[in-house]
Amino acid sequence: MPVSLEAIRADITTLQVDAIVNAANRSLLGGGGVDGAIHRAAGPGLVEECRTLGGCETGDAKLTSGYRLPARHVIHAVGPVWQGGDADEDALLASCYSSALEIAVAHRLETIAFPSISTGIFGFPADRAAEIAVTTVDDTLRETPGALKKVIFCCFDERALALHRAAIGQLSGSASP
Repeated sequence: MPVSLEAIRADITTLQVDAIVNAANRSLLGGGGVDGAIHRAAGPGLVEECRTLGGCETGDAKLTSGYRLPARHVIHAVGPVWQGGDADEDALLASCYSSALEIAVAHRLETIAFPSISTGIFGFPADRAAEIAVTTVDDTLRETPGALKKVIFCCFDERALALHRAAIGQLSGSASP
């Protein structure tokens, strides 16, 4: 059964999925944007568990419990800060997505939701990030068929939603709804 890829506009902290992905910083101790929203919604248990993880390198990901979130788990993925495109940002961003998916597969999760990693205060161009996100997820899932049932790209605004839907549409060779 093929994996369902979907782009929606929603608050990622409200999604009932096996895991939401946090666009984290290297400390994993919370920050602004989606990172801060996830930490606030999950409650103090999340930061307590994150303190035990020793941070996370850029391009990698780590798993915690979801605490007060509807999602059972949070996968913290550390994306790159945009430095103009010559500092391996594309590969590091792709690595965030593939690392998060590898964790989901290893823990037999079926549903996962991603925010648009690195496009907020980290400054990664949103159009480039959406294409990398969708392509990396598709490529990674082709290597592990049947592992996940649904991947959601949870977008903060209409522009990100349109970019992700367009990238999904390009996979199938048609325009996405």
